[in-house]
Amino acid sequence: MRSRYLLFFALSSLLLSARSAPQVTIGQTTLSGRDIQPLGVDFFGGIPYAEAPVGDRRFKSPVLRTRLASGTLEAAEYGKACLQPGNPAGMSEDCLTINIYRPAGISSKAKLPVMFWTYGGGFIVGSSARFNGSHLVAYSVERGTPIIYVNFNYRLGALGYPQGQEAEDKRHINLALQDQIAALEWVQENIHHFGGDKRKVTAFGESAGAMMTSILSVNRKLDKLARAAIFQSGSANSPNVYRASRRESLWQTFVSRVPSCSALASSGNTFDCLRNANSSEIHGAMLASLAGAGEMFPWNPVLDTRKDGLYPDLVSKQYASGRFSKIPYIAGTNLDEGTFFASKSPNSTEGTIRGALTAAYSPSRVSASALDVAINRLFQLYPDSPSLGAPYGSGDELFGLPPAYKRDSALQGDLTIDAPRRMWTEAAAQAGVKGYGYLFTQRLQIRDPALGVNHTAEIPFVYGQSQDPAPSTQTLSKRMMDYWISFVVNLDPNDKKGSQRPNWPQYTTRSKNLLQLNGEDTKVIKDDFRLAEIGFINENAVLFHH
Repeated sequence: MRSRYLLFFALSSLLLSARSAPQVTIGQTTLSGRDIQPLGVDFFGGIPYAEAPVGDRRFKSPVLRTRLASGTLEAAEYGKACLQPGNPAGMSEDCLTINIYRPAGISSKAKLPVMFWTYGGGFIVGSSARFNGSHLVAYSVERGTPIIYVNFNYRLGALGYPQGQEAEDKRHINLALQDQIAALEWVQENIHHFGGDKRKVTAFGESAGAMMTSILSVNRKLDKLARAAIFQSGSANSPNVYRASRRESLWQTFVSRVPSCSALASSGNTFDCLRNANSSEIHGAMLASLAGAGEMFPWNPVLDTRKDGLYPDLVSKQYASGRFSKIPYIAGTNLDEGTFFASKSPNSTEGTIRGALTAAYSPSRVSASALDVAINRLFQLYPDSPSLGAPYGSGDELFGLPPAYKRDSALQGDLTIDAPRRMWTEAAAQAGVKGYGYLFTQRLQIRDPALGVNHTAEIPFVYGQSQDPAPSTQTLSKRMMDYWISFVVNLDPNDKKGSQRPNWPQYTTRSKNLLQLNGEDTKVIKDDFRLAEIGFINENAVLFHH
């Protein structure tokens, strides 16, 4: 997907119009952006929204950038990605930058609604440069409801989500969530310079990005920063939530791989040394600790139950007591979420799945025996029958993979994505929150059939950039852009502008309606799939650290 985005930008550079580069003035600084033709979109990128989190600021809360250097700031390209697995040439710790796409030449007084995107990547990988908002903005103009699109970078892995007792004691935790808040605060302070309306911000994201956005709704930070939200395949209760101290061994492994600090790994006093290490040491340690973590996503948000903590309690408890933002939302999932996470190892068996589940949900918040009973019940609800597993609707086909794959896919999808989404929409409906739910079911010809309609499959449709050759692809992509843009502008996806599309009803306690998003069969369906299975997971949310 990234290669397609890079190709698009390369072609766009060749198609620049004759008009001068777009400019925006903030204080004593003139930002010089880029004109993306033939789409008629202005781009401003690589704008620092926080001070560089390096040196003494490493492993600390972000410091909002309130003033840019005087003069002209070249803002025609994305900033560098934050440190993560991959080629370090395109990365830097000085990565806290924000990017804006807007309709070309609009006035600073336009007061357009704003879409604020947080990318996913398991809290380990990701970059704003992978998400090109130009088609979305151009289409918003075409349909007569122009919007501004914003995305940003946040710290990843050990730098974004430090773990261990020391991090917990010193509250150097959930730094990436704080980056997200800082970026939203920057938008509140500055988006009017670009023609945006700070009162009309919709925060949206996918996977980890949706989870982070949803977490801001349970600590109520979102109330002052956005008026609506869109959660694509992720909820606040998707991660298995623990205190940072649970992953003490992970933190010690990380520190031990920083050559200049290795002797302090178990000292409980590592941060001063780590702040003096160079970036290449930090990057190497991030890679080494990830390789030996024994978890797919070890660097996660953590509980912080103090008064102003960003993750104050188990989310299921927050939902049950109505402690969350009551802003309008869209929330949905893809048909086969779990195929993205399931093991494809030829050695995968019921025993290996059981071991992985036990490790993921230990130590139990109830008892080890209660967790064991719950896992036994999960295996009864998700039997070793390929026809019942994911990808759903594929019968007994195993795609050359071990039989356990489809069972594991079903479990992973419901435990991580589908059960949390249903818990959220039911809690929101109970509180009278205006919301809309969806199930994305479009099968893609360009995807591995073993993945089905997998996690992340909907993203190109929202961005108007799907390359799938199926005739219904463009139909569905326009519908989804129409629904999303209409919601951002009107807090309702049914403005009847753009493409013809079915009415999307609200999700309520009585109806529990979802919209099935499919190019050949977009229709209203009931949120009643796998009732017993998902019901069991949500009834035992504390056991599953939800």
